[in-house]
Amino acid sequence: LRARGYEVHAVSSREAKPAADGVVWHRADLLAPGAAAELLAAVKPSHLLHLAWYVVPGKLITAPDNFAWVTASFDLIRRFAEQGGKRVTVSGSGYEYDWSYGYCTEGLTPCVPDTVYGACKHALHELVRSYALGKALSWAWPRVFFLYGPGEHPQRLVSSVARALLAGEPAKSSHGRQIRDYMHVQDVADGLAAVLDAEVQGAVNVSSGQATTLREIVLTLGRLTGRPELVQLGALPARANDVPLVVGASAKAAALGWAPRYDLEAGLAHTVDWWRGQA
Repeated sequence: LRARGYEVHAVSSREAKPAADGVVWHRADLLAPGAAAELLAAVKPSHLLHLAWYVVPGKLITAPDNFAWVTASFDLIRRFAEQGGKRVTVSGSGYEYDWSYGYCTEGLTPCVPDTVYGACKHALHELVRSYALGKALSWAWPRVFFLYGPGEHPQRLVSSVARALLAGEPAKSSHGRQIRDYMHVQDVADGLAAVLDAEVQGAVNVSSGQATTLREIVLTLGRLTGRPELVQLGALPARANDVPLVVGASAKAAALGWAPRYDLEAGLAHTVDWWRGQA
C-alpha cells in the first residue's frame, strides 16, 4: 500500500508494532463498543481495507465469534462512511461458495455456504452490498481461498508439516487427494492492495486459479526439507465434509493487472526457509 502511495494507518488489538516505512499503528479492539467510531473519527480515512476476523485453525468454521464479527464489521463500515470514507474493501472467503460446484466463479457459482464461518462472511457481503448501494459508497469484496507462507499459524497445513519435518519428526496429513487453490500470502497481500486501489465493484476472487493437490504440497515440503521419509500421507483422517475440488476463477483479478509471483515450488521454499530461521 505504501508503494502505491497510500498513507497507511494499521490497526491491531495487540500492542502497537514499531512504526516502519511510514505506517502508523493504532491499538483498538474492534469488537469493543465505540472503538470503531473513536478510531475513524481520529483518522478519517478515505479508504478502508478490512481484514480482521476470528480465524483460529480448527475452530473458525463453527466459532460463535463469527456472529460477533458480522456486527462489528458492519458497524466499522457504517462509521467509515459517516466519516466521509470513499472506498471500502472487505476480505471475503472462498468458503462463501457452494463447494459442490468445485470451480468458483464470481457471479456464476452460487453462494450457499455450509459452515458458520462462510455463512457469516456472506451475510456481511450482503449487508455491505445493500448499504453501499444506498450510500453511493465504492466497495469491493475480495474472496481469499487457501493461504500459506511466513507468519502462518503453526497448526495450519503447510506450517505444521514444515515444522515437523525441520524438527526431524513425522509429518502427518490426510490422504492428500483433495484439490485446492493455495497461494503465498505475499501474493494475496498484493492482490488485496490491487483490489483496494482499483475501481472494481463487488466480489473479486483473489486466487491463483491453479489446481493443486494437498498431496503435492506435502510431498514438496518433504523434498525441500530433505526429509521425504518422514511424510505420512493418510495418517490423519480427512474431514467428513471434504469435497474433492475447490479452485477459484482468477480472471476478474487478473484484469486489474495483478498476478501471483510465486509458483508452488518457490513459495514453499520461501516458507521453509522462514520456518528454518525461527528455530
